[in-house]
Amino acid sequence: MMPDLPPLLVHPSGDLALVDRDGLPADVVVDSYAGRVHVGWDSEAALTPLGQLPFFIDFLKASGLFDRWVLECPLVYSSPNAPKVRDILGTTMLSILSGHWRYAHISALRGDGVLPDLLGMRKVASEDSVRRAFLAVDEAAGTSWLQRHLDDCTRPVLGEPWILDMDTSVKLLYGHQEGAVLGYNPHKPGRPSHSYHTYFVGNLRLVLDVDVHAGNEHASNFSAPGLWGLLDRLGRGRWPALLRGDAGFGNDPVMREAEQRGLPYLFKLRLSANVKRAAVRAIGQDGWADAGHGWQGKRDKLRLSGWSWHRQVVILRRRRNETAASEAAAARTGQLQLAFTEIGPDREVWEYAVLVTSLDDEILTLGQLYRDRGDGENNFDELKNQWGWAGFTTHDLKRCRLMARTIALVYNWWNLFVRLADPDSHREAITSRPLFLHAIAAKTRHAGQTRITISSSHAKARWSARVLAEVASFLQGLAKNAEQLTQEQRWYRILSQALRKFLNGRQLHPPPRLFAT
Repeated sequence: MMPDLPPLLVHPSGDLALVDRDGLPADVVVDSYAGRVHVGWDSEAALTPLGQLPFFIDFLKASGLFDRWVLECPLVYSSPNAPKVRDILGTTMLSILSGHWRYAHISALRGDGVLPDLLGMRKVASEDSVRRAFLAVDEAAGTSWLQRHLDDCTRPVLGEPWILDMDTSVKLLYGHQEGAVLGYNPHKPGRPSHSYHTYFVGNLRLVLDVDVHAGNEHASNFSAPGLWGLLDRLGRGRWPALLRGDAGFGNDPVMREAEQRGLPYLFKLRLSANVKRAAVRAIGQDGWADAGHGWQGKRDKLRLSGWSWHRQVVILRRRRNETAASEAAAARTGQLQLAFTEIGPDREVWEYAVLVTSLDDEILTLGQLYRDRGDGENNFDELKNQWGWAGFTTHDLKRCRLMARTIALVYNWWNLFVRLADPDSHREAITSRPLFLHAIAAKTRHAGQTRITISSSHAKARWSARVLAEVASFLQGLAKNAEQLTQEQRWYRILSQALRKFLNGRQLHPPPRLFAT
């Protein structure tokens, strides 16, 4: 226990500093290079380090996203002393937005005197309450609940032509968690892991769904049930114009299912012996076309072992800025290559890659389409290192799955809010949080009016204040001038404004509803 403070404190200068009723010195004088400074403490002020979050809360309230998420949560408490579901989910969202990656970090939110009230919460829940709450949620009901809300973020825009990016990422584990087994782990071989199978709306950086598997379940056959289940849930009218993935998806079961469903695909092929032979065979042939960024491409037909029939492949090559001698030296040192290389007749070094596709587009288009898939790697980096996918680990796999989808949902909400403020570019959390979230804010009340005063030290604080004020004006105008709109119609208006660059200014409209007569 802390010892009782004496009624008076003596400053080294000899001045007496009175102690207030909370045990804090009322005023202290300190010396600085700017002269004597009077320092005081205020234990009553309501402060928050996330001072610009009220604008995001306005976005959630106007769209109805947060209220629906809380209302439909399958978590049910029977004890009158249990925390409120809104407190649990609000605390979880605040923790994710703050960039936390452990449940223990939730304790840093307990002293926030501004945000819980603005979110309609009674208080910030403890880390144990949040951890136990996810344990109490039935996995099937929790998965369905989170999938519905992920769909709410993406379904309205899926009537436009879009690309479904599929990929798998590794989450390293350092304990004895369920599913922590050895699997594909390129960075730390021998380290147990989980596999995150994820589906994105290409170029919009919105998560469609994510599922967490054991570390040895990283292959595409473990992704396939989630992929086809996602497409069935969306309905054929919202299917993508293209399935796109890396070499893990360039196999016969996935391609055969896509062909049966009439879905175009573009996958990279593993550089097996037969694939390499096809590339080597094409070296001396004519007909190479420009594929962009220094690459050349050539079409061919190929049937690998295990494939049901011949499929169209695109062989890509690029001249390396190396000599044959340097290439041989790299081979001796075991240096990792981006793709396999061959030495041409003039001793030039060529790098090769092979794609398999059902598209008939020109080589230049196909090459650029696959290069655009690299943006999906940025998604994984952001979600793992800035949004908590690499953390929030529990002993059971169920809570890891629920938290992965919860993080994806908050990630979608924040990305759409940031696009509402700045539609011309995608900003990762490492830049968008300092710009649109982090600031010191104080809440005061006077004459029945609540006022929040924000102080931001960001270099672009004036610009961010201006665009956030414009977002607030848009949301207030939507609420004032469109009172006749349903909540769904209001959400479509907000999405149309946030994604106006992707939509080329077109308005999204909810599907017509049929009413019984």
